Amino acid sequence: MSVSELTRGGSPSRYIVVEGPIGVGKTALAVRLAESLSAELVLERQEENPFLERFYREGRTAALQAQMFFLFARARQLEELRQTDLFANVRVADYLFAKDRLFAELNLDPDEFRLYEQIAEKLAVEAPAPDLVIYLQASVDALLERIARRGGAADHLVERRYLERLADAYARFFHRYDEGPLLIVNATQIDPVHNDADYELLFQQIERTTGGRHFFNPVSAALA
Repeated sequence: MSVSELTRGGSPSRYIVVEGPIGVGKTALAVRLAESLSAELVLERQEENPFLERFYREGRTAALQAQMFFLFARARQLEELRQTDLFANVRVADYLFAKDRLFAELNLDPDEFRLYEQIAEKLAVEAPAPDLVIYLQASVDALLERIARRGGAADHLVERRYLERLADAYARFFHRYDEGPLLIVNATQIDPVHNDADYELLFQQIERTTGGRHFFNPVSAALA
């Protein structure tokens, strides 16, 4: 598969974002897409956030520190991208900047959220609009299974109730999303990262997604 095969209205999609809740596989899929498209990979480095494990352990007492670290890191990364020619190369990212506010609303108390909004407003981040957003969703049971399987340093601290709230927040966010083409993928029964047939089916759907809102609800090719 080449860059020319992935088109939007006859022209290449230059900026593709893969999104979804913790454990759904967005980073791994972004990596695989970038390899297929010979694209530049834009990743948020969650492991670099020194407050994240504390947040998973303590909840709200560490939420503001973790959130502000992510806000500044994401803003800095997007500013670096903005200073280059975004459309000189195809780029695949594993996060949408707007999700920063989604997490802030979910995790911060009202006073902290007001502070967050004031700081975010002063940063005035000009996030580029993706040519395509791929939103991966999966059942909470599937998310928990995948989180346990990947075995990250703080992954075992992610609680079911938090995942339920997060998955619901993502669903509400993308129900309202209208900033560009959106492909909503039910990833509960497929593994496009490790299963080549699943990946090929998904990539074909990505090729066909040229605008508007689309849904992809397959059964794993391994089960078909």
